[in-house]
Amino acid sequence: MKVVLPDSSELELPDGATGLDAARAIGPKLAEQAVLIRQNGSVQDLRLPLADGQPIQILTTRDTEDPDALAVLRHSAAHLLAEAVRRLYPGVKIAIGPPIENGFYYDFEFPEPIREEDLEKIEAEIMRELQEGRSWEREEISADEARRRFEAEGEPYKVELVDTAEGGISLYTQGEFTDLCRGPHLQDSTPIKAVKLTSLAGAYWRGDESNTQLTRIYGTAFYSQADLDAYLERLEQAKARDHRRLGRELDLFHLSEESPGSPFWHPKGMVLWNSLEDLRRRENARR
Repeated sequence: MKVVLPDSSELELPDGATGLDAARAIGPKLAEQAVLIRQNGSVQDLRLPLADGQPIQILTTRDTEDPDALAVLRHSAAHLLAEAVRRLYPGVKIAIGPPIENGFYYDFEFPEPIREEDLEKIEAEIMRELQEGRSWEREEISADEARRRFEAEGEPYKVELVDTAEGGISLYTQGEFTDLCRGPHLQDSTPIKAVKLTSLAGAYWRGDESNTQLTRIYGTAFYSQADLDAYLERLEQAKARDHRRLGRELDLFHLSEESPGSPFWHPKGMVLWNSLEDLRRRENARR
């Protein structure tokens, strides 16, 4: 079989070759840095077979701003979060944890509520995992086998996902944690240079208010500490410009749940409002 590289050259490979095989055929350094394969417009795990005759792009740890390269990093970081939570909170039930824009989240049903202060402890456990190192192993099994395994582990949300899954069932294992997941994932945790857990929120299972409310832990991850620091700085700058914060701190207005889209102006805020209205009228009259 053969695949087409970004420079339009063709790479000959054995039948059934994977993305990782392609990277190794090009060079050991590329294989070490590879994180993901983009083939014919879609992304796939390095461990999966390539399609014959199709163009491929091998994404690496150098593609620090590529959305797909960031997504696979953050997806793997989400699994590290789940492993850490399971170790720290026996009896926790694990739901779902995808990458999202600017980060990732994972939903859990905790035996007892956790607080924002607990994120530091969980983050420290993730750092310990990274120091130890983790690698991801993929396996494909039947739905019956997956159901038996997750029932034995007391994971009802995973069982429900298995029962409603379309197509094949794949699992990813790192350390002592195995998750139901389509992937893709990193080869190992080496590329994850910076992780930050950012907030807690409530989330109903599958977005349905009639279901159990879970605890959602948000976080983010990057290929370098410098990228994380820059991201956190941008967040701080955005908070400083947040109109809700400015309205409260400058005593300009407040927002109410009864009318979330309409500010209730305070005297100082009305002074600004009236000044802007006067300016608008003068400009309109001039035109």
